[in-house]
Amino acid sequence: MAPGRSFGRHYAELAIPGLSIGVVAGAMAGGLTLLAGQSTGWAAVSALALALPLGLFGGAYGTLLGPRLLGGRVSGLFRPGVFAPAGVFWLIAFPLSRLFQETAAGLVLHGEVFLSGGLGGFLAYQAMVSLGFAIGFLWLHERFMPQWLMRLTDHNPEAALLLRRYVEHAETLSRARDRRRAKTKKGAR
Repeated sequence: MAPGRSFGRHYAELAIPGLSIGVVAGAMAGGLTLLAGQSTGWAAVSALALALPLGLFGGAYGTLLGPRLLGGRVSGLFRPGVFAPAGVFWLIAFPLSRLFQETAAGLVLHGEVFLSGGLGGFLAYQAMVSLGFAIGFLWLHERFMPQWLMRLTDHNPEAALLLRRYVEHAETLSRARDRRRAKTKKGAR
C-alpha cells in the first residue's frame, strides 16, 4: 500500500468510534419518532436523515482528535478529556445535522420544509440542545476510543500516538487525584 494511502487509512480508522456513535444516535431518532406515534416510513426517513450527518461529524471528530506533528511536537485539534473544543464542535455540527434531518424529512415526506420558529429560532434551539448531545457523545467517545486504539496500535502509528496521549491524560488525572487524597488525609489529622 502506498504511504499516502496508509496515512489516509490510519485516520479513517480513528474515525470509526465517533462515526459509530453518531450513526447510533441518529438511528435512535427513528425509535423516538415511532414512540411519538408517527409512521414507520417517517421514522425510517428521520433516522437515516439524522444518522448520516451525525455519523459524518462524529467521524470527523475522531480524525480531528488524531495526532499531528506541529512544530516538532505531537498535537491534535482536540485533546482527550477536554470538553470545551468538543462542545464548540457540536455547537455547530449538531444544529447543522438537525437542519439536514428536518430538510430531508420535510422534502421526502411532504415536499416542503417547515422549521418551527423559522430558521433562526430552529438553529438557536438546536444549539442549546447540542451541548447535552456533546456531553453524551464525548462521554461515550472517551470510553470507546481508548479500547479501539489498543486494537489499532500494531499497524497504525497515529493510533499509537493518540493512545499515548490518552494514557498521559489518565496518568495526569491519577496523580491529581492522589494529591487531593493526600491533602485530605493531612487535613483530617
